[in-house]
Amino acid sequence: MGPLTPNGIISTEWNYVIAVLIGMAFGFILEASGFSSSRKLVGVFYGYDFAVLRVFFTAGLVAIIGLLYLNYFGYIDYSVLYVYPTYLNSAILGSVIMGLGFIIGGFCPGTSLTAVAIGKLDGWVFTGGLFIGIFIFSELFNMEAVENFYNGNYLGHITIMDYFDINPYGFVLIFTLLAVAAFTIASIVRRRVKQVFY
Repeated sequence: MGPLTPNGIISTEWNYVIAVLIGMAFGFILEASGFSSSRKLVGVFYGYDFAVLRVFFTAGLVAIIGLLYLNYFGYIDYSVLYVYPTYLNSAILGSVIMGLGFIIGGFCPGTSLTAVAIGKLDGWVFTGGLFIGIFIFSELFNMEAVENFYNGNYLGHITIMDYFDINPYGFVLIFTLLAVAAFTIASIVRRRVKQVFY
């Protein structure tokens, strides 16, 4: 991610302090939004609560628009931002495993830690399972077949914009239209589910 603070204004040693404060603020916002509740989180899968969908679409839009503005005004260099490398095999399998875990357990890794912070038992159980999964994976990773699968279909440090050769501003427009469509469909589904079950 690079330094959290510009060199010369605040020393780089303060990066860790600022990172902890940002993490605490993020956890507070998650909890205040109700994301420490597994019922609220799984509502997106059952059609009665789409807060997760709205929050993450909005967060994505705010982040990308903010980055483009900061780049435009010269506060950051968009071209040197770190992009995590894409390994297609592990990305697909990891998405399936996380999705199943989300549906079954009612948490993602971040929200499970929010639930732990306020003492929820289901959060502790889910987080315990998370660490057991990490341990099992780290042991299996020593096997050549697992490591080869994990590193398979390497696409490099690529973004959706790079892959489809889309202008960043065009991508923001497409993403905004997708968000509006998702919000509209979610509202329709929620109203229908509410009529049937409530």
